[in-house]
Formats: sequence, C-alpha cells, structure tokens
Amino acid sequence: MRQLLADTTPLRVSSDFRRLWFGLSISNVGTQVTIVAVGLQIYALTGSTLAVGVLGLFSLVPLVALGLYGGALVDRYDRRKVSLLSSAVLWVVVAGIAAQAWLELESVYLLYGLVALQSAAFAINNPARSAIVPRLLPKELMPAANALSTLSMNIALTGGPLIGAVLVAQLGYAWAYTLDMVLFLAALWAVFRLPPVLPEGTTAGGATLNGRGRVGAAGLRSVLDGLRYLATQPNVRTTFLVDICAMVLAFPRVLWPAAGVIYLGGGETTTGVLAAAFAIGGILASVFSGGLTRMHKQGQVIIWAITAWGLSIAAFGLVLVLVGRGSPDSAIVWAVVAAGIALAFAGGTDSISSVFRQSILQTATPDHMRGRLQGVFIVVVAGGPRLGEMVLGTEATWFGEGWAAVAGGLTCVALLWVIVRLTPRFWRYDARHPEP
Repeated sequence: MRQLLADTTPLRVSSDFRRLWFGLSISNVGTQVTIVAVGLQIYALTGSTLAVGVLGLFSLVPLVALGLYGGALVDRYDRRKVSLLSSAVLWVVVAGIAAQAWLELESVYLLYGLVALQSAAFAINNPARSAIVPRLLPKELMPAANALSTLSMNIALTGGPLIGAVLVAQLGYAWAYTLDMVLFLAALWAVFRLPPVLPEGTTAGGATLNGRGRVGAAGLRSVLDGLRYLATQPNVRTTFLVDICAMVLAFPRVLWPAAGVIYLGGGETTTGVLAAAFAIGGILASVFSGGLTRMHKQGQVIIWAITAWGLSIAAFGLVLVLVGRGSPDSAIVWAVVAAGIALAFAGGTDSISSVFRQSILQTATPDHMRGRLQGVFIVVVAGGPRLGEMVLGTEATWFGEGWAAVAGGLTCVALLWVIVRLTPRFWRYDARHPEP
C-alpha cells in the first residue's frame, strides 16, 4: 500500500518547496471559490451559458498576450520577485471583484474586465512559480512533486466549488470573493519566504554570465527564441498538442451551471457537486500516484489518460441527453450520481496527464529556456480550457449541452490518435533518458 500512495519525499527534503506547497494549497481553495462564483454570477445576471463561455474569451486573450512575455521575464529576472509582484497584483484584482459584489454593481462587462486583468497577472505569475520548483528539488523527484501539486489543486477543486456554491446560495457573491482575498495571503507569504531564484547564467539584474543562458532583453526576440526552440523539440511540443486537443474540444466546466438548472435539478448545489466530483477523481488519482510516478514510458501514460478523458466527457454528455431539458424542481438523484461518476473518471485521467506533461517539460527543458516554455505551458493549460468553454458554450446553443459534451469527447479521442500516428517518438518517450 505504501508503494501505491503519493510519494511525499519532496515535502521532506526541501523546506522551501514545503512552504510553497502549503501556501499554494490554501490559496487555491479561494481561487476556485471565485471561479465558481463568477460563473454563477454571470449566469444569474444573463441566464445564458454562452455568456459564461464568453468569460473564457476575456481570460484567453490576456493569457496569450502576456503568457509568452511572462515566460521571457522569468528567464531573465529573479523568479521569486516576478512571482511576488504578480501575486500582489492578483490579490488587488480579487479585491476589485469583491468590491463590485459588495457595491451590487451587477455589471457583466465589469466582471469580464476584472477577470481579464486577473488572467493577465496569472499569465506572469504561474510560469514564475513553475520555473522555481525544479530549482528546489532534484529532477528525479519532479513527478512526485507534480503529483503533490496536482493533489493540492484537486483538493481545492473539491472544496472550493462546494464552499463557493454554499456561500453564494446562503450569503451572496461578496462573501465568496472576500474569502478568496483572505486565503490568497497564504500564497503571498510562501513566495515571500523563498530565497532569490535567479535563472542559471544571469545576475540579479538579468545580465548574462555565460553563453549557456543567452536570454537578452525580455522582449519579442526572447519570446521568438523560445518558440523557435519549441518548434525543434518534438516531445515537449506534443505535450502541448495533446493537451490542446483535450481542453479545447472537451472541457466541460461551462456546461455545469445549465446542467444543474435545466437538466439534473438542484441549481447551484448540483453545479458544486459536479465540480467536486471532477476534483475527487483527481484527488484519488493523486493519492494513489506512488506507482504511476515511477513509470518511465510517460508518453504512453499521457496518451491513454487523455483517451479515457474524452470517453468520460462523452459519457457525462450522454447522461444529460438521456435526462433531457426538463428544468426539474429538485435534483434527479440517479442522474446526478451518474454524471458525477463520469466527471470523477475525467478528473482522474486529467490529473495523470497533467503530472507527466509537466514532468516532461521540467526535466527535458534546459533552465535558460524553462521560463519561456512554462509561458507556453500556461497559455495552453489555462488558455485551452477557456477557449474550450467558448467552444462548448457555442455548441450548447446550437444543439444542447448534452450533445455538445458527447461530440466534444469523441472528437477529442479521434484527433488524439491522429496526433499519436504523426508523432511516434512521443509514444516511445522514456523518462530515464529525457529528450525534449
């Protein structure tokens, strides 16, 4: 049993990683509260799944615009300072979201704008934090570290939506956003306690010390250098392609508010249950990740995990199709359970894929390119679901939420195996000999 449970060695060998892990674990709960609350608030103001999907567009544009540039900053400057400053901006934006709720402004466009600012700061913050972790631990511990990070995120995905749904239903949106403000202070504290984390080959001011880390100015040229490097590295590139396939075609979060109100019954509470079920699957996969993190054929693990993801999303959509758009007064228990099981499988497979995709990126990429490729990673990982919300939200207006999920899941699986046929090297990837 000990061999199956998550490997906690990273928490024992590095006090800096331990503080960062605990701080982010706490703040992630608040972040998920806000994500759910914003979606519910926009749906309450508009009654439109498409309007919730448009929220994804306002997040995607800043991610694409600043995610790549944020990675260039990370490769040039002290990663601790970049993370600390961007975290402070994130906290201020959350305060603004809370203020609009307390003042009862009820402006969808104001919410769109605040979420766009939040996304811009996140596009810089996340690459910095991700590029810090490989400097705190040896590379053989990266799969275990990523499994622990995925575990904490999925715990937040479980508790955050439930807490957010209850707070919205009982106390209102303002209290949900205020809780996020308080919990986010844990992340600020954890980053503040880190030592300086300079990119290898640079001084505190970003000057190059040796030829290995030719970063130059953190501008367009640096960003293009990172993209050109990525274009020549098939294994890292494929980790991005398969994730885009899964997230853009089959990410179901935009469907959850309508599923709770129109299909399954139970309203906001059912929405929270569906989100929690997705996260519980991820928690179980992370808790029992001990054996997985020791696997060497990581490309094959990713491919099979995403295949199972697509089939699980299709099964979730099939439940909605069977129930139909009846707007029931109370929850249809069997349907909520069936939809929850399908989403739990999806959450578990997504966690497995995420652990190994991040591990390949962190171990196969040289330090002087790690920030820029982490910038691409955050554009794909965070931007993909947002674009997926727009895609599924649009499809839901055409032929209903259930069929949108069915079509998205099956299309994801079909395209994934086309990618596998075109990139056989990724299928053979061996973590004992990491090649980008």
